[in-house]
Amino acid sequence: MHSLSDSPRLKQPVPKFPVPLKFVALGDSLVYGYGDPEGGGWVDRLRRQWMHPDHAGPILYNLGVRGDTVKHVARRLESEFRYRGELRHQVPDRIILSVGVNDSARLGRPDGRCFTPFSDFQVQLAELLDRAVQLCPVLFVGMVPVNEAAMPFLEAFYYNHADQHLYNEATRLACHERQIPYLDIFDLWQHRGENWCQQQLSSDGLHPNSQGYQSLLADIYHWHPIQSAQSA
Repeated sequence: MHSLSDSPRLKQPVPKFPVPLKFVALGDSLVYGYGDPEGGGWVDRLRRQWMHPDHAGPILYNLGVRGDTVKHVARRLESEFRYRGELRHQVPDRIILSVGVNDSARLGRPDGRCFTPFSDFQVQLAELLDRAVQLCPVLFVGMVPVNEAAMPFLEAFYYNHADQHLYNEATRLACHERQIPYLDIFDLWQHRGENWCQQQLSSDGLHPNSQGYQSLLADIYHWHPIQSAQSA
């Protein structure tokens, strides 16, 4: 009588085609890629890089909408997530969020009220993150520093570094509390100097230009959570 140790080892079937991870990037114009006529923004640049047949990476969907605030992204979170499944109706494996700068804008004048009052922003952000982590693992890419001298944007919105810092810190801390990886682009870029930052921005002072999106891509591509996903 054969013992179990004499039996050939049962092997799990190996999928004929590997199933890539699926990412959805939700956010504002920074996700959409506004200001980059050459590459379409960092999400599209990364998507095309991951489509290379010799070293294909995850599937990536760009779900950025210009002008979105945290509240806007929260409204469409579940529907965007549920309808981006593929391969036997599977849902995405990762959510990348990048939103918040529009919430910090002051309306009408430099000392006007913020588009989203700070206390409201904290509540709305917490709700967005809590709902997102129930769907799948989440990554968060922070905002880029604006060019204050180019304000106002569209003759109505005044962005400044002090408010950006406040909203950025609230986002960083909220992510830290939930163990969500956070890439602090605002701090990273500011440490490279004002002149460097201005060279990365379009004339509107708010959106990166093509060079800026290429810099943003490099920062995101070499970020550990993204590198880990590529080797998964």
